[in-house]
Amino acid sequence: MRLVLFALAFGGLLAGSGALADDDISKLNGSIRVEDGRTVGDLDTVNGSIQLGDNARAKDIETVNGSIEIGHGASADSAETVNGRIGIGERVRIARNVETVNGRITVGRGSDIAGKLGNVNGTLRLDGAHVGGGIETVSGDIEIGADSRVEGGIRVEKPSGWFSNNTSPRIVIGPRAVVQGKLDFRRDVELHVSDSATVGEIVGATPKRFSGDTP
Repeated sequence: MRLVLFALAFGGLLAGSGALADDDISKLNGSIRVEDGRTVGDLDTVNGSIQLGDNARAKDIETVNGSIEIGHGASADSAETVNGRIGIGERVRIARNVETVNGRITVGRGSDIAGKLGNVNGTLRLDGAHVGGGIETVSGDIEIGADSRVEGGIRVEKPSGWFSNNTSPRIVIGPRAVVQGKLDFRRDVELHVSDSATVGEIVGATPKRFSGDTP
């Protein structure tokens, strides 16, 4: 993530004359809230949360220590944090990636993430949503809810160093969900796949089939 460099260089960015466009909103300490229906540029803070209102429009959304909330019908180019959750409402459009290191990510019904959805720790949950660039995690549970669609597969990496965790992630692929591409599990996982789901090649795990809404 480029947020590592962003956190170190942020002070210099604020000091630079003319470095920020008029419609960008940047802070060092403090939260950012964008009103419903407003169009802005980049949203940047280091210590604080960011909230993009319903039907609002932003470019890159970035924080280091804080959560990100994107309202229904809103759109953005990307959303990234290091320590914090990301909540994406219904009918949201994200042009690139949605990523956090330590935090949960939820994506509401009818939303479309064109790029990658990923974290290291924390549940990743889709509720009737679409991800175009695949899903990646190390220690997070993954819930692909009913009628969701994922292109680019799923990858669960082997933990190492600071991120070592012996608890097996729980992966659930719900009714009528579609996962295109390889499901690549590089550590032990608990994999549950609905009888009505469609998935690609599975490597590193044996799926447990279930009927009904949940395993």
